Amino acid sequence: MNQITSEIFMIRPKHFNFNPETAKNNHFQKEEKTLKNKEILQNAISEFEELVKKIKQKNIKVEIFEDREDVITTDSIFPNNWISLHKDGKIYLYPMFSEIRRKEKRIDIINSYRDNGYLINETIDLSKYEKENKFLEGTGSMVLDRENKLCYAAISERTSREVLNKFCETSGYEAIAFKSYQTFENKRKEIYHTNVMMCIADKYVIICLDSIDNIDERKSVIKKLIESKKEIIEINEKQCNNFAGNMLQVKNNQNKKFLIMSKSAYKSLSKEQLKLITSHNEIIYSSLDTIEKLGGGSARCMITENFLRRK
Repeated sequence: MNQITSEIFMIRPKHFNFNPETAKNNHFQKEEKTLKNKEILQNAISEFEELVKKIKQKNIKVEIFEDREDVITTDSIFPNNWISLHKDGKIYLYPMFSEIRRKEKRIDIINSYRDNGYLINETIDLSKYEKENKFLEGTGSMVLDRENKLCYAAISERTSREVLNKFCETSGYEAIAFKSYQTFENKRKEIYHTNVMMCIADKYVIICLDSIDNIDERKSVIKKLIESKKEIIEINEKQCNNFAGNMLQVKNNQNKKFLIMSKSAYKSLSKEQLKLITSHNEIIYSSLDTIEKLGGGSARCMITENFLRRK
């Protein structure tokens, strides 16, 4: 079960709100017209706490880091975009599209893992690409099949082919790049992050194949998934818009598997889809309505997996 981990980290928000910089190409984001900033933050915190509680109840190890008081970052609840922690002791830091979001990168979090006995061999910082306006937003931009060393990536303004290739070259992954689209204001627009249209678990994949408009690209993605023996559970665009692609499989300390998702994702799934998913693992779901609406991300975006080994 190299695909999934029993250790994750999350960041408790202190400044959560709508970010106009990210809304330029994240068409899942919607501005809040009625609630005050304080109410938005309170809603986001309570949604965060409820999800954490449900995850911890299943004996999954969750490390909670506090958001910083003095650094205002509206999206720090989504740490999977700036960092990934790997089994070989490598930590990657990623180039971020939004200037505000670049402030989320925190050396103190890396140091905390080092101080707590985790083996860190190398920190690979790809942030220099920000100066060239080339971005790769971590496991938002890339959905990793860790067992087969395959890296699925929907190329977009936030997912540069060049930086993707650099990551794959350094990490030993094979890049499977394609374009993915959603209908927004009656036009086909690029989906900003791969992890909203697909989720790879140990034995299956949840994917919105309809979003891959190029038939050849779609066929090559399907071919790779079949070759790597993944059961394909297909979702439609409406389900994708309800964050049914934005899920993460984890395990607990007894190796029991779970798929984490939001309540809106869960409610969008059909009985047949739920039956297929629960044949592999239990589901953990929780309401993330405020976080999804204003942040344009869901359960998977809120979680950074820790694959580091202890010394």
